[in-house]
Amino acid sequence: MRGPDRRVQVIAEIGINHNGSLDLAKLLIDGAVRAGADVVKFQKRTPEICTPAGQWDVERDTPWGRLKYIDYRRRVEFSAEQYAEIDAHCKAKGIAWTASCWDDPSVDVIAAFDPPFLKAASACLTDHGLLRKMKDTGKPLIISTGMSTLEEIDDAVQALGTEDLLIAHSTST
Repeated sequence: MRGPDRRVQVIAEIGINHNGSLDLAKLLIDGAVRAGADVVKFQKRTPEICTPAGQWDVERDTPWGRLKYIDYRRRVEFSAEQYAEIDAHCKAKGIAWTASCWDDPSVDVIAAFDPPFLKAASACLTDHGLLRKMKDTGKPLIISTGMSTLEEIDDAVQALGTEDLLIAHSTST
């Protein structure tokens, strides 16, 4: 996906907009294909790692009514088996897919599917261990910087090096 003769790659952000539904995820993938996207991107988290323990039992309004936050986080996450279905669907539709990985076990799950690259969310930019784990897969890495200071960006680049690294910036609010 790199080189002077390569065209711009369009990444369709699905994130967790599938609400934990494989059927909805497949519809979103199909829409991205119709729109001409080259890649669809999901987010992958291990809820017990990425959700602060103090927030687990806090109830929140969700598309399914009020749920404890940890239950909501579990509901919107796909398992490795579900990602296998996504992988098969994407292959059948001729579109690549990847994910932003928020923790080490998530990197292992996503890397097993041989995505064209991995992505680090800006909220993870200071987790150099996680960034190195993604980089150690041998896949190109995109880091987001929207929630970061220049010093944090410099530190991340210093920790990773610049080979097969793309720095993306968007405004996070």
